[in-house]
Amino acid sequence: MYVIYALYSKKFDKIYIGYTSDLFDRFHSHNSLSSKGFTVKFRPWEVVYVEFVDSKKEAIKREQQIKTSTGRRFVREQIELIGLISVS
Repeated sequence: MYVIYALYSKKFDKIYIGYTSDLFDRFHSHNSLSSKGFTVKFRPWEVVYVEFVDSKKEAIKREQQIKTSTGRRFVREQIELIGLISVS
Protein backbone atom coordinates (compact mmCIF):
# COMPACT_ATOMS: atom_id res chain seq x y z
CA MET A 1 0.00 0.00 0.00
CA TYR A 2 1.18 3.51 -0.84
CA VAL A 3 0.24 6.91 0.53
CA ILE A 4 0.02 10.11 -1.47
CA TYR A 5 0.47 12.97 0.96
CA ALA A 6 0.52 16.74 1.12
CA LEU A 7 2.62 18.63 3.63
CA TYR A 8 2.15 22.26 4.53
CA SER A 9 4.66 24.70 5.98
CA LYS A 10 2.60 27.38 7.71
CA LYS A 11 5.72 29.45 8.42
CA PHE A 12 6.52 29.75 4.70
CA ASP A 13 3.06 29.06 3.19
CA LYS A 14 4.48 26.20 1.09
CA ILE A 15 2.92 22.92 -0.01
CA TYR A 16 4.85 19.72 -0.76
CA ILE A 17 3.22 16.71 -2.42
CA GLY A 18 4.76 13.26 -2.52
CA TYR A 19 4.13 9.54 -2.15
CA THR A 20 5.63 6.82 -0.01
CA SER A 21 5.06 3.34 1.36
CA ASP A 22 5.89 4.51 4.91
CA LEU A 23 4.40 7.88 5.78
CA PHE A 24 5.75 7.97 9.34
CA ASP A 25 9.38 7.52 8.26
CA ARG A 26 9.01 9.86 5.30
CA PHE A 27 7.44 12.58 7.44
CA HIS A 28 10.25 12.21 9.98
CA SER A 29 12.75 12.52 7.14
CA HIS A 30 11.14 15.71 5.83
CA ASN A 31 11.10 17.33 9.27
CA SER A 32 14.29 16.04 10.87
CA LEU A 33 16.60 13.66 9.04
CA SER A 34 17.18 15.13 5.60
CA SER A 35 20.05 17.56 5.21
CA LYS A 36 19.34 18.66 1.64
CA GLY A 37 16.43 19.06 -0.74
CA PHE A 38 13.34 21.23 -1.05
CA THR A 39 11.69 20.32 2.25
CA VAL A 40 14.73 21.17 4.40
CA LYS A 41 14.37 24.89 3.65
CA PHE A 42 10.75 25.17 4.76
CA ARG A 43 10.54 23.25 8.04
CA PRO A 44 8.44 22.57 10.03
CA TRP A 45 5.92 20.61 7.97
CA GLU A 46 2.46 19.36 8.87
CA VAL A 47 0.61 16.54 7.13
CA VAL A 48 -2.56 18.10 5.72
CA TYR A 49 -3.80 15.43 3.31
CA VAL A 50 -3.35 11.69 2.77
CA GLU A 51 -4.77 9.30 0.22
CA PHE A 52 -4.14 5.54 0.03
CA VAL A 53 -3.68 3.44 -3.12
CA ASP A 54 -2.68 -0.17 -3.71
CA SER A 55 0.28 0.16 -6.07
CA LYS A 56 3.29 2.33 -6.74
CA LYS A 57 2.04 2.93 -10.28
CA GLU A 58 -1.25 4.30 -8.94
CA ALA A 59 0.63 6.44 -6.40
CA ILE A 60 2.83 8.02 -9.07
CA LYS A 61 -0.19 8.74 -11.29
CA ARG A 62 -2.20 10.27 -8.45
CA GLU A 63 0.76 12.32 -7.19
CA GLN A 64 1.09 13.86 -10.66
CA GLN A 65 -2.63 14.69 -10.69
CA ILE A 66 -2.44 16.42 -7.31
CA LYS A 67 0.61 18.42 -8.44
CA THR A 68 -1.47 20.15 -11.13
CA SER A 69 -2.96 23.58 -10.47
CA THR A 70 -6.37 21.98 -9.84
CA GLY A 71 -4.83 19.51 -7.42
CA ARG A 72 -2.92 22.21 -5.54
CA ARG A 73 -6.14 24.23 -5.26
CA PHE A 74 -7.79 21.13 -3.75
CA VAL A 75 -4.95 20.83 -1.22
CA ARG A 76 -5.30 24.53 -0.31
CA GLU A 77 -8.99 23.90 0.31
CA GLN A 78 -8.08 21.02 2.63
CA ILE A 79 -5.67 23.30 4.49
CA GLU A 80 -8.46 25.86 4.89
CA LEU A 81 -10.83 23.18 6.19
CA ILE A 82 -8.46 22.18 8.98
CA GLY A 83 -7.98 25.82 9.87
CA LEU A 84 -4.29 26.38 9.07
CA ILE A 85 -5.06 29.19 6.63
CA SER A 86 -7.99 31.36 5.73
CA VAL A 87 -8.64 32.86 2.34
CA SER A 88 -10.14 36.33 2.26
